Amino acid sequence: MLDADRRGHLPPGGVVGYPLERIREEVAYLAYYLHWQHEELLAMEHADRRMWVGQVADIHSRTASAAGA
Repeated sequence: MLDADRRGHLPPGGVVGYPLERIREEVAYLAYYLHWQHEELLAMEHADRRMWVGQVADIHSRTASAAGA
């Protein structure tokens, strides 16, 4: 739990934001490979979206390796 200073202010910390360009990349990547809707992807928790990006990337790497690419 965070402790306030003498004036009652809490120290800064935590996740302030996630770069918009990175979100766009993740959404575009998943939409391209999984054909999921934009709204669905944006509504996902960040950790879930990142997990799906990792899963798709792994599958893509394995299929590319198997094809000799």
